[in-house]
Amino acid sequence: MTMPANAHILMCRPQHFAVSYAINPWMDPSSWARDQRVLAAAARREWTGLHRALQDAGAQIDLVPARPGLPDLVFTANAAVVLDGKALLARFRHPERQAEEPHFAATFRKLQARGLLASVRTLPEGVTLEGAGDCVWDDTRNLFWMGYGPRSDEAARHAVEEEFGVEVEALRLADPSYYHMDTALCPLPGGEVLYVPDAFTPEGRAVIHDRVASDQRIEVADEDARRLAANAVCLGDTLVLSGCSDRLGARLAEHGYRVRATPLGSFLRSGGSAFCLTLRLDRRSACARSGMVGTAA
Repeated sequence: MTMPANAHILMCRPQHFAVSYAINPWMDPSSWARDQRVLAAAARREWTGLHRALQDAGAQIDLVPARPGLPDLVFTANAAVVLDGKALLARFRHPERQAEEPHFAATFRKLQARGLLASVRTLPEGVTLEGAGDCVWDDTRNLFWMGYGPRSDEAARHAVEEEFGVEVEALRLADPSYYHMDTALCPLPGGEVLYVPDAFTPEGRAVIHDRVASDQRIEVADEDARRLAANAVCLGDTLVLSGCSDRLGARLAEHGYRVRATPLGSFLRSGGSAFCLTLRLDRRSACARSGMVGTAA
């Protein structure tokens, strides 16, 4: 494994982050309201810690401007699917998050104007896909693992395949606590795949077993699944995540990875963690790396 060249990540400061509505089982607005000031301050500290950890690992970071009334704007993984300098903007299932769409679109247009993206496009009318949260890139297999059911439509598979010209392996998510693919599955740079078995249907688990060799499958047990340990940011051999058990940490070390834990408990209250708070802008397919696909200027 080598360090990623110029890892480029999109984030959003949590000035307005809160759990003010409930659209997944993790969210409890009344609990947040009881300790709002303390939790909001903790969220800012935790986000800063994540930002620092990513910079220490060599990432370049751009920011989406925070907006009042959009508490989940911090979860930039949901903004779009990005590959080969092309962005496919998200469309959200719940009205509570749909107001984020124009703000994310404006950010991506600015990135395009700076030459950081070659194109910014929208999904076909009526198709829902919540960005990289449900469309996780697997560099080893040159494909997207796409989750559908709770938040995204199975039909989005065809839109992603058409836009990016790569394979999409679409799996139904079976547990409402793992409502996005990025809460349940994480491809690692060496070809291993972290995954939460119970987040998938038996058919979905069979697909994972078919596509990923047994010695590359790393099952995430319930203790770590509830910490969203699979919601990790991978930068070379460094995995940045909220936390994991000694057992999982040792298993990852056996595969050559170094875990950098940075607490994100405030964001876990919203069902999000490290990966949710980030969006990689620099992902490249095998064709692009070989020079067969045009990239941003």
